[in-house]
Amino acid sequence: MNILLYSPDNGVTRNFMPHLWMFLLKSLTPPGHEVFLIDGNAQPMTEDEMSQFVRDHDIRLAGISAMTRMAARAYKMADAIRAAGAKVVFGGPHVTEVPEEPLGRAEEPRHADAIALGEADYTWPQIVTDAATGSLKEIYRPVVGSGQEMKPTLADYPQIPWDTIPLEQFNLVGKLPRLVRWLLKRKTKSWESLYVLPVESGRGCPYGCEFCTVTGFFGDVIRFRSNQSVIGELRRLKRRVQSERGTAGVFFVDDNFAINPKRTKSLLRDMIVENAVVPWIAQISVNLLKDEELLDLMAASGARCIFIGLESVDADNLRRVQKSFNKPADYKAALDGLARRGIYAITAFIFGMDGDTPGVAKRTAEVMNTWPPGFPVFSLMTPFPSTPLYQRLLQAGRLERPKHWLDFRPFTMSYTPENITIAQAEAEVREAWTRSYSPRATIDALRRISDRPLSERAVVFFARLAFRGIYFPQMTLRQWSILLWKNRRPLIWLCYRALFALRMRRDVAVAPSEETG
Repeated sequence: MNILLYSPDNGVTRNFMPHLWMFLLKSLTPPGHEVFLIDGNAQPMTEDEMSQFVRDHDIRLAGISAMTRMAARAYKMADAIRAAGAKVVFGGPHVTEVPEEPLGRAEEPRHADAIALGEADYTWPQIVTDAATGSLKEIYRPVVGSGQEMKPTLADYPQIPWDTIPLEQFNLVGKLPRLVRWLLKRKTKSWESLYVLPVESGRGCPYGCEFCTVTGFFGDVIRFRSNQSVIGELRRLKRRVQSERGTAGVFFVDDNFAINPKRTKSLLRDMIVENAVVPWIAQISVNLLKDEELLDLMAASGARCIFIGLESVDADNLRRVQKSFNKPADYKAALDGLARRGIYAITAFIFGMDGDTPGVAKRTAEVMNTWPPGFPVFSLMTPFPSTPLYQRLLQAGRLERPKHWLDFRPFTMSYTPENITIAQAEAEVREAWTRSYSPRATIDALRRISDRPLSERAVVFFARLAFRGIYFPQMTLRQWSILLWKNRRPLIWLCYRALFALRMRRDVAVAPSEETG
């Protein structure tokens, strides 16, 4: 049986990294089936193109997982797949939160033949077997005899076959302009491919923030893979990209990579000792970044960037959403500790909390100006279904669009905060993005790391341009040309410094031969 695993585009910007679930389910598929992977962010497709793909490849079963903001898009693609003759099974956090919706038991028409609730590690092999024998059930739950949900231990984590999985759609070099690819090929033999690939070392989060879906889906008990399991996967990835004369980075997709510092340190030490050092990114809570030994090990094992959900610089805001373990007074020290080791932070903020008032963008910027430069991202408070936030707003009658995901509007609120209007909150987000990624802000960011290596400053410059694209459209050549023109001063300066450094290296190389002549 031919199977398609499909992740829809996210409706905001193209992800730079594929989703782990596709690779994990491919590894868990019983023998005798062929599995195709399509990530809508890396390989955009229309509904007609999807229908044609299903017919051309005789797809009999399609697995779709979508986050809440992708739900409407996912349903449209599911309809196209079903119309082409394949069965569709939906899974993931959104479907687990609203199981009646894809089955057509709510106001929506039916979009799925079956749904998989919770984590699908144990149910996916049965789903495939049932689909192949024509006995697909409507609902699959990972439960034990007593009806209690069964969580995968991760002790028997499958071996993802990175050495054989086709990754062409995820090659970031292939998405660069032709001229840039030509220059890279002339100058280096290690950049024929570039991937940022997901690796999981643990699941779960004990914090239970009011707005977050993680604890509800994965639970508050942390489960870890063994160090050797993770190390083996990292080494397979390294061998794969080296065989392609390419480069790869890893995103540890754990919801909180350092939630158990002792275990994290053990893993990082093993990465260093066993030659599994790779450039990596992870999500870590700011309260865990006070440990100097942890920071040293992060740097030595290849950490390049850390995603930190700061959310707000207002302690009262954080208290009201059950995230008071974040202490704004401690933010600068944590970010300074990372910066001293050449690790940069993706700092995430949420505007539109009930405690926010007009001017929140300016107040946030004033605090950020005292920190090392990084990559701030700004969003609006979103009540995801089944979260405590959603239930609180629903009971209070404050949801203006209770099913906002079926009418997805990027950077748009679905309820009115207590102390700021919807229009004001949306304007604050736009001001924050504009202010943080203006050419002047980029020049200032590079000035503040003028003592860092030139290669590091170049990475920061281009990463800032990429992060800007989360909010401002820059997919076309014209949009990129305008963006580079606006940022021509730092770009020219970086080019000048690169040429100067190249000339110095050549002079040093020539000097000994002149002396001996």
